[in-house]
Amino acid sequence: MLYFLIVVAVLLLGYAGVLVSFVRKGRKIPPSAYLVLAALNGLILAAVIAWAVARG
Repeated sequence: MLYFLIVVAVLLLGYAGVLVSFVRKGRKIPPSAYLVLAALNGLILAAVIAWAVARG
């Protein structure tokens, strides 16, 4: 489970880096990008909660 969290966190950081590069180039971030960010954040939150429940 820990490796899964690390992989998702790296994906989230990479995706955020892509979005930052979009903004620096003067492009607008597409609305679907926010949906992907929300999905990745939700996945991390769900995994952390499941990991905490499994350990407790």
